[in-house]
Amino acid sequence: MQQVDFIRMKDGTFEEYHFLEHLEREFNKGLADRILTALQGLAGTLSGYKVNRLEHSLQTAARAEADGADEEMIVGALIHDLGDDLAPYNHSQYAASIIRPYVRGEVSWVLHHHGLFQNFYYAHHFGGDPNERDQYRDHPCFQLCVDFCERWDQASFDPDYPTPTLEYFAPMVRRIFARKPFAPEVLMTEFSLA
Repeated sequence: MQQVDFIRMKDGTFEEYHFLEHLEREFNKGLADRILTALQGLAGTLSGYKVNRLEHSLQTAARAEADGADEEMIVGALIHDLGDDLAPYNHSQYAASIIRPYVRGEVSWVLHHHGLFQNFYYAHHFGGDPNERDQYRDHPCFQLCVDFCERWDQASFDPDYPTPTLEYFAPMVRRIFARKPFAPEVLMTEFSLA
């Protein structure tokens, strides 16, 4: 079979869907490489800052690693702004949705909420509430997200910070995204992202 015969999903056969599943599984083996390519594409973005978005992402991951974060959180820090090009108003949720099947719940929760938590640093300049994050004060991941933003994300716009290349982080990205999606032993605790 080279392609399915159906033109409406409801008309697909058992054989056709198993054929498609095989093709999807093979395609998904290249996910890590597609993520690395997308990260590389961030090099031409983030006008006005002293670093581009790729440098910011690399620096955020480097700070996470230097602070003793585990590989899941380091990769999360690396991809945290991956959605800025395609989802500028919900980039946090975009990044969280990419990594969620491969990491424990607190990593995806932090990525999902980091944009809101970042408002702490600048929302007041636009008449916004810098303490909007306080609605999550009783959440088990609240302090982790505060720390992610304070120690790694908001501090990573320094052109003089010693920052590894994307190639340095590539093996970590490949290990995380080679995991079986939604494996219970990886996800451990799931948190509502609302």
